[in-house]
Amino acid sequence: MNEPYKMSSHMYIRYSLTLYLFCATVVSLCAQVIPTPAPAQKEAILIMGATAHIGDGRVIDNSALAFENGKLTLVADATTIRIDRSKYGRIYDASGKHVYPGLIAPDTRLGLVEIEAAKPTLDFSEPGAYNPNARSIVAYNTDSHVIPTVRSNGILMAQICPIGGIMSGTSSVVQLDAWNWEDASYKIDEGIHLNWPAERRGGQRRGMGGREEEDPYEKNVQELHRYFEEARAYAQQAAPEVQNPRFESMRGLFDKRQTLYIHTDRASGIQESVLFAEKFGLRAVLVGARDVWLTADFLKSHNVPVILGRTNRLPGREDEDIDQAFKTPALLHSKGVTFAFSDVGAWQQRNLAFEAGQAVAYGLPKEAAVQALTLDAARILGIDTRCGSLETGKDATLFISEGDVLDMRSCQVTAAFIQGREINLDNKHKQLRKRFEEKYRQ
Repeated sequence: MNEPYKMSSHMYIRYSLTLYLFCATVVSLCAQVIPTPAPAQKEAILIMGATAHIGDGRVIDNSALAFENGKLTLVADATTIRIDRSKYGRIYDASGKHVYPGLIAPDTRLGLVEIEAAKPTLDFSEPGAYNPNARSIVAYNTDSHVIPTVRSNGILMAQICPIGGIMSGTSSVVQLDAWNWEDASYKIDEGIHLNWPAERRGGQRRGMGGREEEDPYEKNVQELHRYFEEARAYAQQAAPEVQNPRFESMRGLFDKRQTLYIHTDRASGIQESVLFAEKFGLRAVLVGARDVWLTADFLKSHNVPVILGRTNRLPGREDEDIDQAFKTPALLHSKGVTFAFSDVGAWQQRNLAFEAGQAVAYGLPKEAAVQALTLDAARILGIDTRCGSLETGKDATLFISEGDVLDMRSCQVTAAFIQGREINLDNKHKQLRKRFEEKYRQ
């Protein structure tokens, strides 16, 4: 018979230390619990006295807003109507505060990235060049610790997008308080993302052995034309004998149920990609579009909206003004080009309103900035009939702030509602602040 197993003192210490670290990690995670999603609205709610920013450029200085069953039922000037307060289960006195429609973050990896430096927490791309059938929505993680941090600054909806390759896949719009991706879904697979080929500056370059290499730009564009011609021919078949998953996912582009989001920066790529979309009869939206200030008249004449890249960035050209990115939103507004703000990444979305505020300092009207964050973003994403502004019949997705949401010094969101549900505004950052305040108080 074998002797009983005996643990050495070194093994015992190592085992105990491992067990201790495991327990410490579990306790730490439990201490930083993600807020539980709010239940459905059960009673009518009235918000009185706030300055209401409607989202379409209008402002009501002393407003009365009410909502029931997740829908807005009253948006009015409180000084011009008589209100029966007995009809409402809860009444908020928001005098001196501001009410805004929920901000919308387009073109984001929110819920697809947890820790950018840790590859196991990244789930936003697939291998290969053409993946129009890759669906970002099924990878969306509602348990992300990042999501509550952006909600605290009024971001209540987002467009979850894949990246990588030539055709990255499909994006979906989600609301940011849900148990799982099915609950979060607001508009599924609403668009496909295309990364327009980049044109090499200078044309040719020296390769191995000093040989000149041609710029593959034209070849890549021709390949893209062939791919879309094949996809269009496939879409014209009601019931193809052999299904092609990639082309099947592109059917909605050709009847405009889906939008083609074109990611490109250079002015030449902006113009050529817009003409490409027109050739195939597609609804196009430009994303990033660093050189859009050079092509504003062109975009207006072709009625193409833009999802701008980060406002707080360095110039992209040697001959570009150092503050051009700050001035571009005001230029687009003056030209009548519809645009929205974005801030690529995941956790960066919490600064979205402040990116717009930077543009206000460079000539963009304040309410136009609010509209770009709300109603215009909703229009670009095709959800403006349901959200994006404070109008009766639309979803009660809104928030109350003690100060101007565009100003990082005064913005302080005190209450937020998604489809009438009052959400928990606690997050990991607030928990850490309380923890260390307690430490130094001791």
